[in-house]
Amino acid sequence: MAAESVVAFWVVSLALIAVPGPDWAFIIGAGARGRPVYLAVGGLVAGYAAVTLAVAAGVGALVAGDPGLLGVLTVAGGAYLIWHGVTTFAARPGAAATRGTPAGERGVFLRGIGVSALNPKGLLIFVALLPQFTDPRDAWPIAAQIIALGLTFILTVGLFYLAVGRLTRSVLAVRPGSARLLGRLSGAAMIALGAWLLAAHLIGG
Repeated sequence: MAAESVVAFWVVSLALIAVPGPDWAFIIGAGARGRPVYLAVGGLVAGYAAVTLAVAAGVGALVAGDPGLLGVLTVAGGAYLIWHGVTTFAARPGAAATRGTPAGERGVFLRGIGVSALNPKGLLIFVALLPQFTDPRDAWPIAAQIIALGLTFILTVGLFYLAVGRLTRSVLAVRPGSARLLGRLSGAAMIALGAWLLAAHLIGG
């Protein structure tokens, strides 16, 4: 696969990742609540890995081409973001007694998977964006090219949000009193994004 295609896709991916959205809100909320940032990022990465495999297998195009199925995914993603936003908004910093236990850590990881895998806009980006950087004439099969590009996206997501999580922790180390404010802002952002997804589906439907 041509290195130029991978680099071009990476540049576009980085621009998309840098735009604040559900992933930003989730990672900042995890950092503000004292939850393990590396597990939160790991959940996001796992979710995007699942989306990459789905697109490589042709499932992504099937979903994008079925308005009913895409609508179900949109509603599920919007409802999940609202639910997670409400729980993040209402939680108190350091209030989760189980956050250091295996069950608590597993919950952070699973929530990260939900945030990325249940994002219909993310799936559409993969379906609309990835094929533009593949080449049917290349020696690599299309599925292999999609996986390579997906891995580029996943690696960028992991490094970028680890940096965001560490920055959040650094801010809290200097101003610990801002944890509650950051948590509420991230929760409100997820609620707003979830509501926007539901509203866009209802209006568009």
